[in-house]
Amino acid sequence: MASGSETNLSCPVCHDIYKDPVLLSCSHSFCVACLQSWWRRREVLECPVCKRISGRKNPPRNLALKNLCEAFLLEQEKRSEGLCSLHSEKLKLFCLEHKEPICLICRDSERHTKHSFRPIDEAARDRRKELEESLKPLEDKIKLLKEVQENYEQTENHIKVQSKQVKEWIRKKVKMFHELLEIEAEVRIAAVREEQKEKCDEVKKRMKDLKKRITSLSDIIIKTKNELRAEDVSFLRCYEATAERVQQRPLMNDPQPLPGLLLDKVKHIGNLTFDIWRNMNDQYFPVILDPNTAHSGLTLTKDLTSVKWGNVEELPDNPERFDSSSIILGCEGFTTGIHSWEVEVGESQHWTLGVVPESVKRKGLLGSHSGLWTLAFHKGTYKAFSPTHPVFYPPVKKHLQKIRVHLNCDAGVISFSDPNMLIHSFQCRSTEALFPFLGTTEKYLLKIQPDTICVLNNTNFICDDRASSDPEEELIDDGDDQVTSIFHDD
Repeated sequence: MASGSETNLSCPVCHDIYKDPVLLSCSHSFCVACLQSWWRRREVLECPVCKRISGRKNPPRNLALKNLCEAFLLEQEKRSEGLCSLHSEKLKLFCLEHKEPICLICRDSERHTKHSFRPIDEAARDRRKELEESLKPLEDKIKLLKEVQENYEQTENHIKVQSKQVKEWIRKKVKMFHELLEIEAEVRIAAVREEQKEKCDEVKKRMKDLKKRITSLSDIIIKTKNELRAEDVSFLRCYEATAERVQQRPLMNDPQPLPGLLLDKVKHIGNLTFDIWRNMNDQYFPVILDPNTAHSGLTLTKDLTSVKWGNVEELPDNPERFDSSSIILGCEGFTTGIHSWEVEVGESQHWTLGVVPESVKRKGLLGSHSGLWTLAFHKGTYKAFSPTHPVFYPPVKKHLQKIRVHLNCDAGVISFSDPNMLIHSFQCRSTEALFPFLGTTEKYLLKIQPDTICVLNNTNFICDDRASSDPEEELIDDGDDQVTSIFHDD
């Protein structure tokens, strides 16, 4: 039998608790759906109780009555929370087969014959513990995602700094050519802006994806923790769905840093002057250094042709960058043809140069078997080594100021000279592109020297006024030394 409170909160038409009640001018209230249904069967808008005619087709909501009804239903739900829906007995056991709370009468029923049971508090405790452990991988994943997100934010800021540096350098160089070259400057700056936008958009896209993944995992964790704080019976009722939501949530693969994400400074300012004014016999540098590969302690000149050791900067940990060995790569790798470049080492007491394959390890220290063909100078001693040759100590008596590297990809030979006298040479064959590299831990600049360019019949010829003797004519074979490394002694 309905209680007095329930009777006072019942609609006169449907005799259920009011649902969205409205108030007529005669002070009687009805469910809005019940009243509209009543009126559709009548010719006039009369009150179902007192038959008084209503002056409004859409009477106002009775918010006070609605709040009372909602409070009454909530209280009823709380009272029945811990009771068996079949027997109105207190739920004291948890059926391990059906995975549901039951009362003592249910335990003795045919439906639960030969089933196993646990006390409610023990079952809730065990499943809380299980669910908490299931949350740990999600929490660890969020931590990792946030770390990657921070690196992407740093990368975006660095892209903007790079973009600013590139634009300033372009403006400075192009200004030398006055109004005739202004249009070229604007075209190149537009390209920088476009690449900046593309790269930043890519970073933002990935950060947005990370935020979505973080939000998704956070929502699962918050909802699950809310369930963990619920009463035992309520917790156990929702346990299966909650556990399934947590355990079936796929743990995505760890996000990996994306190669090629930083601004391609080389494309915009490498050999800028040569590209624009090749017919003016401007300087051409056979090797342009790639700042995106440089160890964070190396400092480059603005034209990307010289490098020295400086203060360690906080730079993005992009995949291309060396993080332990203090070296930097050229922007272009070679697979065929003959290539030469000269490096001014000056008074530096610690330098290394040569070529490395594209797949060279960028993270961690490089040893003598890391795939480098190199000539190095350290503490007054010259030494040369390669992946397949033991270390060789060239019998150099004087302090060298310039080193010329000569790479013949077709013949598979690399040689080092000063710049005309052969210092040492190696067999140098690789299935990968070979990239020039420089390395130092001193503040003396290592400078790539320019070559003189002539343009004849739309074809570029490097006219080098230095001695033309080919170091390969003086190849020597040294094969009985021991391997060491100026990067990391094995």
